[in-house]
Amino acid sequence: MRIARFTTGDEPRYAIVDGEPGHEELIVLSGDPLYITGKPTGERVPLSDDVRLLAPVIPRSKVVCLGKNYEAHAREIPARGPAAQVPILFLKPNTAVIGPDDPIILPAYSQDVQLEAELAVVIGKVCKDVSPEAAEDYIFGYTCANDVTARDVQRQEDQWFRAKAFDTSLPLGPWIETELAHDDVEITSRINGKATQSGFTRDMIVGVAHAVSMVSEVVTLLPGDVILTGTPAGVTTLHHGDVVEIEIEDIGVLRNPVVRR
Repeated sequence: MRIARFTTGDEPRYAIVDGEPGHEELIVLSGDPLYITGKPTGERVPLSDDVRLLAPVIPRSKVVCLGKNYEAHAREIPARGPAAQVPILFLKPNTAVIGPDDPIILPAYSQDVQLEAELAVVIGKVCKDVSPEAAEDYIFGYTCANDVTARDVQRQEDQWFRAKAFDTSLPLGPWIETELAHDDVEITSRINGKATQSGFTRDMIVGVAHAVSMVSEVVTLLPGDVILTGTPAGVTTLHHGDVVEIEIEDIGVLRNPVVRR
């Protein structure tokens, strides 16, 4: 089931996405299904130009990210060292989150901002010290993410805050897919229609269930928290005027323009 967050000019609402690509309708829900039992209201809204899809979740607590969780990506940024069996963990604030078609604004202090296509895991209930075998019970669903990174700053600084946490550095969307065979789905990215990244979740060093378990050992995960699971090789610099697409098999396409002010 696909869950979207959207607006038609009024307050954000939630809906089940129904229909084939290009012919979707939104079955409007009575509330946010992450926090209350959102039930269909009977209203159906065609997914048209009058509908603006929003980030499907705004984490109320945190976004936890796995760095260097794909061996090939770790090799392409050798300044950060090789991949390890335990990925680097870091945080992004919820102020970094934007939705489909929102602009990625390049920070003035960086001249080399790169895309990173990632599978994002959305947590559905309070989660602490769970085993990998039980982790699936705490996952609400999955969405596309772009862990936009100021690569030149990341190379210069041991802490990744300026490189990873700036406003608009985390596009999410287009919706949450609650049922995904996540162990072997393709992740791709494109800039202006040209392929940049292509990989499969089977190439993760730490898979989804183990990632949730590992993070829950460190922090208590709350409903709406998001875990980013790392990016395949092929990260590429973004420029003003570019259009970035992140596509994950069986979820959809997340598209954002790039702006330098």
